[in-house]
Amino acid sequence: MLRWRLLGRGPHIVVIGGGTGLSVLLRGLKEYTSNITAVVSVADDGGSSGRIREEFGMVPVGDIRNCIVALSDREDLMEQVFNYRFERGEGLKGHSLGNLLLVGMSYLTGSFHDAVSNINEVLHIRGKVVPVTDEPVTLKAILDDDTEIVGESCVSCSERPIVRLMIEPEDVKPLDEALEAIAAADAVVLGPGSLFTSIIPNLLVDGITDAVISSSAMKFYVCNVMTQSGETDFFTAQDHLNALLEHSRKGITDYIVVNDQENVEKELLDRYKEEGAIPVRYDKEALEAMGVKVLEADLLNEKEVLRHNSARLAEVIMKQIYKKNGFWKRMHWYYSYYAVKRNCRKRGNDTGRERCEECPFQTK
Repeated sequence: MLRWRLLGRGPHIVVIGGGTGLSVLLRGLKEYTSNITAVVSVADDGGSSGRIREEFGMVPVGDIRNCIVALSDREDLMEQVFNYRFERGEGLKGHSLGNLLLVGMSYLTGSFHDAVSNINEVLHIRGKVVPVTDEPVTLKAILDDDTEIVGESCVSCSERPIVRLMIEPEDVKPLDEALEAIAAADAVVLGPGSLFTSIIPNLLVDGITDAVISSSAMKFYVCNVMTQSGETDFFTAQDHLNALLEHSRKGITDYIVVNDQENVEKELLDRYKEEGAIPVRYDKEALEAMGVKVLEADLLNEKEVLRHNSARLAEVIMKQIYKKNGFWKRMHWYYSYYAVKRNCRKRGNDTGRERCEECPFQTK
């Protein structure tokens, strides 16, 4: 009970994005606070989500499902249940159980927004998940040769550089709950995730960019650790930030979080290179000249894939929130911060000789 009270007194954080990147960050942040709002993109048009979108005319549910799982207090169990995918059955094959549950709840409650709200409460997750809008949107991209491509699945594998991204309908309205959360936030975090298909689409929804810029919250952009073939080929961190600014405007972020780990297994890098992905490099001075503060850290989670380590990424953001706002003086936040460290140590070796894979706090 004490732990839940501490989490309930934590900072109010809004995380904006989609895809697997958003879930990675949520897993780390939920250890510090339960006042989290995940604002999720609704442009997905592939897989089970795409089929549901086409057949039922509702927003895609896959990214929202993943965020609900990531914020769950029993994530291991919820992941097994929500991500169970039917392997046979006419009309069922390829669908995940969580997606179908959200569709069913939408019909029971009368709207997808109410369905997600009810799921948030029933599962008692640490925070809430909100679609950026309750209308499905379609992505359109203009390439450097003036070619226009339509649909998230096409944008994510474009053969030429993306010059401009748009959504259709252009005047789609955000949910009031998303705008209210941004206005009341202590921090707003953009990403991590696919730049053109998970992060920027949210900023194109009417009112979201204005809400973020006008909010008194600290604003972070988490740059990806690897480029994405067909979407951000050969992009540096400066290129990522420039694309973000071009599709919003100055003031959308105060900080950019970048990975400074260089020692990565060659075999793993070679495998990514074969798929057209390389580490995202950055120039600190160039980034600062673009008007942001640079937060550098060892953020890689080296397993079979190269992505952010949930605990280390959350640590970087939370430290900055506490430092900037003087939250160290708020003792309930102070204790919550160190409770996370104690829990991480318990997951590893008490002597400190063995480092927990997801923990940035232990020594080797």
